[in-house]
Amino acid sequence: MGGKGYAIAVIGDGALTGGLAYEALSHAGHLKLPLIVILNDNKMSISLNVGGLSKYLSRLSMKAKYQTFRRHFDAMVKKIPFVGESFFDLVVRLKRAVKAVFYIDNFFVDLGFEYVGPIGGHNIHALTSVLEDVKRLNRPVVIHVITQKGKGYGYAEDEPDSYHGVGSFSVDNGIDSGKYSGAKKTFTEAFSNIILEAAKKDKRVCAVTAAMQTGTGLTRFKEAFPGRFFDTGIAEEHAATFAAGLAARGLRPVAAIYSTFIQRSVDQIIHDAALQNLPVIYALDRAGFVGADGETHQGLFDISLFRSTPNMTILSPASENEMRLMTEMALEKKDGPVIIRYPKAYCPAECPAFSQPMEEGRGVFVSREKKGQVCLFFTGSLFREAQEAYNILKQQSIEADLYNLRFLKPLDEDYIAQLMNEYKLAVFIEEGVKEGGIGEYLTSLAFTRNCKCKTAILAAQSNFFEGNRALGTREELLAENEMDGKSIARRVSGMYA
Repeated sequence: MGGKGYAIAVIGDGALTGGLAYEALSHAGHLKLPLIVILNDNKMSISLNVGGLSKYLSRLSMKAKYQTFRRHFDAMVKKIPFVGESFFDLVVRLKRAVKAVFYIDNFFVDLGFEYVGPIGGHNIHALTSVLEDVKRLNRPVVIHVITQKGKGYGYAEDEPDSYHGVGSFSVDNGIDSGKYSGAKKTFTEAFSNIILEAAKKDKRVCAVTAAMQTGTGLTRFKEAFPGRFFDTGIAEEHAATFAAGLAARGLRPVAAIYSTFIQRSVDQIIHDAALQNLPVIYALDRAGFVGADGETHQGLFDISLFRSTPNMTILSPASENEMRLMTEMALEKKDGPVIIRYPKAYCPAECPAFSQPMEEGRGVFVSREKKGQVCLFFTGSLFREAQEAYNILKQQSIEADLYNLRFLKPLDEDYIAQLMNEYKLAVFIEEGVKEGGIGEYLTSLAFTRNCKCKTAILAAQSNFFEGNRALGTREELLAENEMDGKSIARRVSGMYA
């Protein structure tokens, strides 16, 4: 805008592995405007950083003693009476000339940036001094800052990955109040067991993650099959395409990525997996509402993003056993990518319906009264809520059937239309946004097939959950969106009346 201000961008060393960062660095170096980039280097993203860039930054960090000397020398030069500033500019030009002759520039300099660092990120005096200095350069600058993740709190310093995102915990002893005794199993733990079992049976099975080895439950897989485990760093686009490359060579890759982060890979999944019709499995952890992680981690968009993608299969397990059946089916497919989406939640107790064989495009009835009143069609992650609503409605003398969709794409349209025609009211309950979701698709199907039933869609509010609204538990977020069991029953009862 032509003013005298400064733009300051702060980026972590983990995020620097993403392709967008390089596009921006290249553009900024070309513009030659006074952008100050603070590179916060703590050797961590959520898990330990991996890859060539991490090693490169570590090599830069080893030059810390030289950088300290250089700062002291520069400060001394600038204090020389009358000629200090001019002499300092001469020194800067001389250093550049020497670097050019001996090829000791670094990556950032090659892109058109001045490079300063590495400096201690917890030294406020040094940081302030450096920032004051670089403001006078009037050109793009990278300030390489070394910090410690969890600095100031011993438990977080010792286990930075565990304290990346937390709910309530005791400050005195660091114990997470949400921890469980081990009697219950999360969907992530179920996935961890299933993928490990699959790899033992089939040496073609590989696991891919984008800096989420612990979060996606792949630590045990890495320990058992290090040669078949790949961590791409925070580079979901590359992870999606890399998995497609593995599939193109006859391997059976499973890329485990959080639902909210798969948004970065839409183009790659469409063009590199679906268009090539390659059998890649994308395991989307944290699909749906995610407690305590804020507005950026809600996995509410994956259904809408990928339902329109040709050659795509989308599955939603209601239990560990269903996840196992779906994974086995996906690994047996010879073509086409498969998305298996599951929540950050405990697996429910198994019921007979969850052991029924997979039948493409069809789900299973968890309960069926066949009295033609109401049918609750639900995505697997909402089994508990649908079941609670079913019990409440039964107490109100409203007989409701429970239908677990299993498949969100493809669907056996003839079969589903026939089912809907058996009821007065078909309610579609999904843990995702309404627009472009499974509910809208089934409502359209009911209309085009002239089904006699009324339809209703219960889905997430189509907005971002900001501030404290995004920090509640999954149960609280479901209740706020009127998708807990009591709210579902109340809404269905009102529509049925």
